[in-house]
Amino acid sequence: MAIISSYFANESYGLLGPQIAATIIQENTPYECIVIAVCREDDKALLKDSLAAYFGHERPIVGFSALSGRQDLFSLAKELKDGGALTILAGPQADVDYLGEEGWEDHAHRFKGLSNYFSFALHGPAEQVIPFLQDVNGKAWREAPGILSLSDEGRILHNTKKSWEAGFLRRVLWNNIYRLGTEGLTPLPIQTAQVLQHIGCPHAARSRWAEIDYPVSLVGKEVKKVRVLLRGCSFCDVAIDKGFHGSLDIGSVLSQIHGLPEMADGRKIPFELINENALPGLPHLLKRVRVVQLGLSQINLTLRADWFVRGEEHLREALQLANETGLQILLSSVGFESFDDRILANLNKGLTVETNLKAIGLMRQLKEEFPKVWKYARQDGAIHGFIHPTPWDTAETSASIQGVIGSYALPFDILPDHSIPLIIHHASALGDWIRKVEKREKIQFKREVTVIGWWQVGDRFTL
Repeated sequence: MAIISSYFANESYGLLGPQIAATIIQENTPYECIVIAVCREDDKALLKDSLAAYFGHERPIVGFSALSGRQDLFSLAKELKDGGALTILAGPQADVDYLGEEGWEDHAHRFKGLSNYFSFALHGPAEQVIPFLQDVNGKAWREAPGILSLSDEGRILHNTKKSWEAGFLRRVLWNNIYRLGTEGLTPLPIQTAQVLQHIGCPHAARSRWAEIDYPVSLVGKEVKKVRVLLRGCSFCDVAIDKGFHGSLDIGSVLSQIHGLPEMADGRKIPFELINENALPGLPHLLKRVRVVQLGLSQINLTLRADWFVRGEEHLREALQLANETGLQILLSSVGFESFDDRILANLNKGLTVETNLKAIGLMRQLKEEFPKVWKYARQDGAIHGFIHPTPWDTAETSASIQGVIGSYALPFDILPDHSIPLIIHHASALGDWIRKVEKREKIQFKREVTVIGWWQVGDRFTL
């Protein structure tokens, strides 16, 4: 079996989701399984030839995970399926992308889903695929948790996914990922890995109703808002997909760290600790790592600005421990997203510009106090979140944001070279927002595969 995933050219980071899925498959079924990281620029004809060489006379079974909405990978899956391969849509949003956008049957412009592109879909933990791989030619696996498939009548059958089990998350093979070279598949040496500590995001643990402003392009003198149900940030489809399932036990986390590749000096390669509120437990983790004598080189953190500020005391303790061992701590990403309070509210970040600026001040202060072990800046490899443009940009918000950027010298160490435009996945809360705006105003926003093009308003129509 092979798992294909989206990737960026000339990178060397691991893919925790696909690689842990390949590990589970290889260790619990009769199948060998590799991960193939595919960039947009890759020659798909060469990729198909490489897959043919890999599978030989065996019927190809190809999973697709973390596809980033890429039409080229969806089309590849359909070509393989039409050619006789078994293709599986998995990873984040597998269920909603297989099912299609809400109401697409009654609205021709909406995303129709991928049920014709894949043999079936798998939503939730990777171990749900085990029954299928134990009896590929049977039919009992269609009743397994997490499976979405087409019935003989063309109706989508959707089985409820199972809960996460820590036992399947303790071990990851990091030598099972390949890239497409000039002559076929070649091993990809991983230089940065990931260690899972939180499943989902605590910000998504609680639902709330909120009112989101109309797009500026549709607003006259009257202020218009749309009421939507939010879980986490309004643009985050992963929050809706995973919610928050809690933390793994310390033993499972240490087991993952123990399995990481080592550098020439015997220390583990740098890794991202997947936990958006990691600071309260970070000193304890570092103490346990020292007890079991695991040599660490660098921990990368992705944090919210407010939780970063609240966790200052814990972070200082962790930095003191890092000073004693030479470990470096990189704040690799903070989702600032905007420096305008109105836009932050529409994104449901749950914080303000003041909080973002407090976080930046603390990041810079800690660099002065812990210069050898604390890293946070773009020069250190950090990529902090800055979303622009958005549907709510005005001349006033742009002037205000530029004022903050200039006053606090954010391009020097904080802002990335390029902002990220607001991306609205069809199953995010902002997808609901867009559909309500469409219905009220009798307009259509164009769809770009799984993404709703909020910047592309089509002709008005009559419902």
